[in-house]
Amino acid sequence: MNNTYLIREAKAWIKRKQGPDEIIRIVPGTDNGGAVLSYELFTAFDEVPDYLGRILFDTKGYWIYDGETLSVAEQEQVAKFIINYTETL
Repeated sequence: MNNTYLIREAKAWIKRKQGPDEIIRIVPGTDNGGAVLSYELFTAFDEVPDYLGRILFDTKGYWIYDGETLSVAEQEQVAKFIINYTETL
């Protein structure tokens, strides 16, 4: 992959169309021996977090959402956060 992506767990603010806005936890992982980047999505502050699905990126930077909880606009927010994430020092 030629882009920089999120490499550590992070929290992102999601602007919801339905219901209150929310902070979610994004946990990176890999699938298929590193050929696909995957990010598991959870509620951020619940004692037992809800699973919100996952986002997968292929080697060309295309992504797909695997889940049923997030709207298309919310999926795009998460994907943009992951793609544009920069670590602050």
